[in-house]
Amino acid sequence: MPAAHVTLADVLNAAAPGATGALWRLDGAARQLDANVVRLRPGGGGDAYVEAELDVLLVVVEGHGTLHRAGVDEQVAPGALLFVPRGERRAVSAGEDGLVYLTAHRRRPGMAIRRAEPQVTAEGGEAPCLLPRVCASCGRAADDAGALYCARCGERLEGWAEA
Repeated sequence: MPAAHVTLADVLNAAAPGATGALWRLDGAARQLDANVVRLRPGGGGDAYVEAELDVLLVVVEGHGTLHRAGVDEQVAPGALLFVPRGERRAVSAGEDGLVYLTAHRRRPGMAIRRAEPQVTAEGGEAPCLLPRVCASCGRAADDAGALYCARCGERLEGWAEA
């Protein structure tokens, strides 16, 4: 059962001052909703991607930044309430004072077994291993090695040092 009451101030005060990524996520196995509080460092942000399955509601709670979507850059500030439909290319970046936002979306379906595509290694050797930074639930590599939760799906990133 998810916690009955938590405040944004509690979430931000409990996080280490330099912690980034998902600082909080909605818990509870029987829920139909996922929600995350995400903090980006000043100038930080993630790579653009297309979410094929989920619409997302985004609420800016602190700082300023930019929502990059469908080829348009939209400046965001505290109080901004944004709907980002599935299938739309998107990314969020923080301004000079950083950015904290809440996301809410339908809970992702359970894991499915897929056939792995063959890996192609470019000439010149292998890239550094990012496997310790990959979310086991959705496969996204974290932008920040100190993140406690995945910025895309909100799952706890197991085995990482607490920030």
